[in-house]
Amino acid sequence: MLIDLHTHSDASDGTDTPEQLMAVAAAAKLDVVAITDHDTTAGWDLAAEALPAGLTLVRGAEFSCQHTAENGRRISLHLLGYLFDPDHAALKAERARLQENRLGRGRAIVDNMVADGVPITWERVRQLAGDGAVGRPHIGRALVEQGVVPDVTAAFSEHLSSRSKYYVPKADSDVFDIVGMIHAAGGVSVFAHPLARRRGSVVDDCVITRLAQAGLAGVEVDHPDHAPADRAHLRDLAADLGLIGTGSSDYHGTNKRTAIADCVTSPDAYEAMVDRARALTPITRG
Repeated sequence: MLIDLHTHSDASDGTDTPEQLMAVAAAAKLDVVAITDHDTTAGWDLAAEALPAGLTLVRGAEFSCQHTAENGRRISLHLLGYLFDPDHAALKAERARLQENRLGRGRAIVDNMVADGVPITWERVRQLAGDGAVGRPHIGRALVEQGVVPDVTAAFSEHLSSRSKYYVPKADSDVFDIVGMIHAAGGVSVFAHPLARRRGSVVDDCVITRLAQAGLAGVEVDHPDHAPADRAHLRDLAADLGLIGTGSSDYHGTNKRTAIADCVTSPDAYEAMVDRARALTPITRG
């Protein structure tokens, strides 16, 4: 079985519609695909309606989180929630808060660039986002259109990284709160790309241990942004803590160079994740 548990549509910062995402997954011969847009479930129904025969859909979301270290340093991280009740009051309210913050943050980043003479507009960024939540990739695409950078990857390196003078932090959720909310909503939580060092600071093993004690179900071991040594370390850590080790592409369409199914999850890990869910089950057509 080919299983990819981390993909994005244009309901957040991917370039494929949910329907197109399902077609891409089927063309890649995936057996299981998860739609995990940032802080939203807006693509769930469209993906389910377009689900091809033979493909199983896991409904999920990727939550923007933070952890404050003992020295007061704030570390951004992402948590994948799978098969949770989308109408759970606390989790639904938190998704709405995160999406509202994304909008304000995107506007602030664009305003910073415009003030510095960068030739983009907020109106165009909103157009590129369409009905989805505004994210940095939409700003990156606007920069590409104007010839400021050659591609979105370069935009993140030069204009959109946390080290850029244009950067504005998000008002992310406390990661321990989100673990609790996902669990209360009957879902399963997995730490997304925990050692993606090129994205910025990462938490140490003691934080992952505390998250496991708080109800975290798994860690994303195989991810395009993980070095081989870090994958090996995470695999051992997951075994020590009794966590499910997943693998995923983090596919974003043309916003990133990574192909769908670039990294995949083992059938055993997938079954273990589904067994822990109490609210929803995967959807299969035919």
